Amino acid sequence: MAVGESNPEATGRRLVLIVVVAAVFMANLDLWIVNVALPTISAGFSSGGHAPRLSSLSWVLNGYAVGLAALLVVSGRLGDRVGHRKVFLAGVLIFTVSSGLCALAPNLPVLIAARVLQSVGAAAQLPTSLALLMAVYPAERRTMVARGWSAVGALAATAGPVAGGLLVLISWRWVFVVNLPIGLLVLVAGLRVLPHPPAREREPLPDLLGAALVTVAVASLTGALVQATVWGWSSAATIGLLVLAVLATVSFLRRCAVHPAPLFELSLFSVRGFGLANAALFVFSVAFSIMLLSDVLWCQEVWHYSPLRTGFAMAPGPGLMPVVTLLSARVVHRYGTAPVATAGSALFGVAMLWQAVFLNTGVSYAADLLPSMVLGGIGVGLALSTLIAAGVTSLPAQRSATGSAVVNAGRQVAAAVGVAVLISLVGVRVDAGSLGEFRAAWLVAALFGLLAAGLSAAVPRPRAVPATAGVPAARTGT
Repeated sequence: MAVGESNPEATGRRLVLIVVVAAVFMANLDLWIVNVALPTISAGFSSGGHAPRLSSLSWVLNGYAVGLAALLVVSGRLGDRVGHRKVFLAGVLIFTVSSGLCALAPNLPVLIAARVLQSVGAAAQLPTSLALLMAVYPAERRTMVARGWSAVGALAATAGPVAGGLLVLISWRWVFVVNLPIGLLVLVAGLRVLPHPPAREREPLPDLLGAALVTVAVASLTGALVQATVWGWSSAATIGLLVLAVLATVSFLRRCAVHPAPLFELSLFSVRGFGLANAALFVFSVAFSIMLLSDVLWCQEVWHYSPLRTGFAMAPGPGLMPVVTLLSARVVHRYGTAPVATAGSALFGVAMLWQAVFLNTGVSYAADLLPSMVLGGIGVGLALSTLIAAGVTSLPAQRSATGSAVVNAGRQVAAAVGVAVLISLVGVRVDAGSLGEFRAAWLVAALFGLLAAGLSAAVPRPRAVPATAGVPAARTGT
């Protein structure tokens, strides 16, 4: 009888896993294929022989990242209040519809607006997806589930560069069309198999003003960084945006400290594992974002690779990520988070240093770029999922949705900052004469990677957290 009861339960878990993984894969795949397609998108919106400036084009990436950063925690809290299943399925619907709007965009401003809407859907999917998985798996398997959930990003990274290159052969619009069938299948299957975890109706409503403040802060900072190459660092507009970013950040932190349902529960960061893992992950993600876009631009604008060749050139690093992520699970279990994440972050820093020293305008992929791809892929595989899992599993189970939302919001802020830092260093146009600017960007990425290694060294080993421990009750809403 016990066996007969366990088999349907196991089958149900697998179906939930498939649906959630498909949605998370779709949202993560978007990052890679849009990066690879960005130069082609620029060419598609050229007018009179003039392509959009890189500072304007960057908002195709940063509009999405800023929207995610602002809404991930809001969606996590909304899922706690009204039900993770409802918010997840609504997110999949919004993401799918907005992907269609991206594919139909007649100009760059419309594409950026559709990307912001797309981020709303992704923000609803990501934190609630982990909460849905946590609802169907027992406590002793949640660390494994959190690592597997974070590894989906690595799987998307493996497919993303080549998929982006292939889709662009048809049209850049197909990088968004590909989301439509996946989204529809997830919606149909999700309505049938997803669980109904109980909502906490007494959970306070999310702080929408806090979301607006963090949006202003991140958008102002990234706007100042990318536009400074056009306006000048000493211009009134650049200085005004930087001042606005500081004021919005201070106001946001003050609101988080006094609001009954803050966007970022500052008390979560008093949990040592959560705070340190997030700090290391933020710094690492800045470096990763610099690497991702800079290598796409280098291959296509300096080496004049096609999008497909660029995808294949970048594939070795992402291809190693899921393999290393899976193999590192036992190492983390035996030795703890710190040594694995430290080694991964340091390797990534070395990979960026390799590019700064050895890459040149003469095309020598095997000797110059491939070693960096291999080192970087191993580094990301070791560090990324390890730090994400360390942050999420350091909190009580009932805070998994909010905790994962904070983790991913920080990553999105870091992604936007990384893109902005890169553009502030390389300028609004890149070509074979930009070698010095690229090397400066890779050196900055290397420094961020090494800083992440230093922070990772202090992250404690993940351990089981009692459901009532770790976060002051007054600040959790429980």
